[in-house]
Amino acid sequence: MSILLAAKTLKEEASLVDLLSRLGYEPVKKSGHEKFYISMIRDDDINPSFTVNDDLGVWFDHGMRKGGNIIDFGLTYWKNLRFGEVIQKLTTTCAIPQTDIMAVDRPSKPRQRLAVKVPHYIVVETKPIGTHPAITEYLKSRGLFEVGKAHLSEIYYYVEDDNAVRKYFFSAGWQNENKGWEVRNKYFKGCIGHQGITFIKGHAKNAVLFEGYMNFLSWRCENPSADHSIIVLNSVSALKPGIAKAKSFSSLDIYFDRDKPGFAATKDFIAALPYATDRSKAYEGFNDYNDKIKAQLKLVSESRKTVKGFHAALKVPFER
Repeated sequence: MSILLAAKTLKEEASLVDLLSRLGYEPVKKSGHEKFYISMIRDDDINPSFTVNDDLGVWFDHGMRKGGNIIDFGLTYWKNLRFGEVIQKLTTTCAIPQTDIMAVDRPSKPRQRLAVKVPHYIVVETKPIGTHPAITEYLKSRGLFEVGKAHLSEIYYYVEDDNAVRKYFFSAGWQNENKGWEVRNKYFKGCIGHQGITFIKGHAKNAVLFEGYMNFLSWRCENPSADHSIIVLNSVSALKPGIAKAKSFSSLDIYFDRDKPGFAATKDFIAALPYATDRSKAYEGFNDYNDKIKAQLKLVSESRKTVKGFHAALKVPFER
């Protein structure tokens, strides 16, 4: 069985809502295209803060500020399993026939999709960063507004269901190599269109790798003059394409998340390309690079408040 083919089948055919139902979780409420759950990946969730948009095949946990596709969910939910084991677990739980996964080259009858609709999405327009105040505020909250101007766009798009009902969205975004849009805003993280890695050409021999674009931008904040080529997976499920892209470089620095999926991806990457170096100690003590940037931003903000409060408390003696 091909793990990559199984992963591709899961992303294209499996339903997150169906998976959660099979695991024993049902939505507490619905709002438009989104279903809200009590988070099953955190123990401290009181209000439903885990959302699923099954049309787009994505989830987002507002408490963790983390989301992704069905494979990202599996890696988060089954933290102690390796990538291949998670794919097998998802395949079994979603009841995807093994013959569907193994039939690579054989012609076959079209199979019925598993309770998921293919959304009709249209990107209406793109604008420079700084046009929409909500997107600006979101990027500023992550310390990435200024650096993001050179790499991101504001994406305005709609999703149309089978009844021709449209719902409009706006996000910060960037294109991957398959012309899909990786989009982010305060409430949503996902991909519209085909998923893929993002590559930014730079130095011919030196490259740096990141799980997500926000972490690349965080690195860029601290390395504004670095000329490396950039490889962003956009999801740890794209590790193999990332490795394939990285093979042409002789120096590789890895900045994956400092959690179990990130450590596992780093280990698998170095196993494939032993000369690669794990650089995640640059944000040791944090889950990812952007968490470090946000913590620094918070310290600066608190310091300014302290100074402002100090000056406000000063009493200047009155002199005639």
